[in-house]
Amino acid sequence: MTDERVSAEGGMETSYGFRRVNEGEKQGLVNDVFHKVAKRYDIMNDVMSMGLHRAWKDAMVAALHPRRSADYKVLDVAGGTGDIAFRIVEASDRLAQATVLDINGSMLGVGAERARKKGLSGNLEFVEANAESLPFEDGRFDAYTIAFGIRNVPRIDVALSEAYRVLKRGGRLLVLEFSDVEMPLLDKVYDAWSFNAIPRFGKMITGEAEPYQYLVESIRKFPDQKDFARMIEKAGFSRVTYTNYTGGIAALHSGWKI
Repeated sequence: MTDERVSAEGGMETSYGFRRVNEGEKQGLVNDVFHKVAKRYDIMNDVMSMGLHRAWKDAMVAALHPRRSADYKVLDVAGGTGDIAFRIVEASDRLAQATVLDINGSMLGVGAERARKKGLSGNLEFVEANAESLPFEDGRFDAYTIAFGIRNVPRIDVALSEAYRVLKRGGRLLVLEFSDVEMPLLDKVYDAWSFNAIPRFGKMITGEAEPYQYLVESIRKFPDQKDFARMIEKAGFSRVTYTNYTGGIAALHSGWKI
């Protein structure tokens, strides 16, 4: 299931939060959001998830179980500030090599500086590029990870096909994303928190409310767990599964290139 349709002018439309925009417009709008919040992005992740994103990311890397080998290569997409890549490298005893790819240079700048301070620069490469058109040869990576980024991609199906292309046979896709809350009552509490508190905290912390209004809305427009799992299967992946975290506030999707 995708969120695309043809506009009155004949072009393809997609969602930008609750708004409909031309497909070609979305990336620029999303880029502007992340340029605005890059320096405070990790703080706002704490606010948006009530700190739980740290546990979810730890669980994601534990599920990946990266090999302790210098030959193990991971591509972390939309990972500009380095949160997932740092965890992967450290879980491999600082042996794995991680490429952090993001379309937003401001986010990558934050990540590169954090890597330098952590002494991890030798294990990391930072690449500014589009998830829909990866600048890598076929079958290069052992794993492809993306955390809280896939919903910001204009053409999710294209990004998933690119993930499949750059993975080796036997390689694994892991996608961590906010999802559809499946626990009664929690969904109402989460909605109230998301739409009322998060944009206000965003304005207090970053001086900008609109980016966080978009981020909250983008979560609601993202396919639910079963629909997204079907999208992963359609891209060619096998043994597709998902695991809900915190009642479905987030979900970890897994697929293998076999």
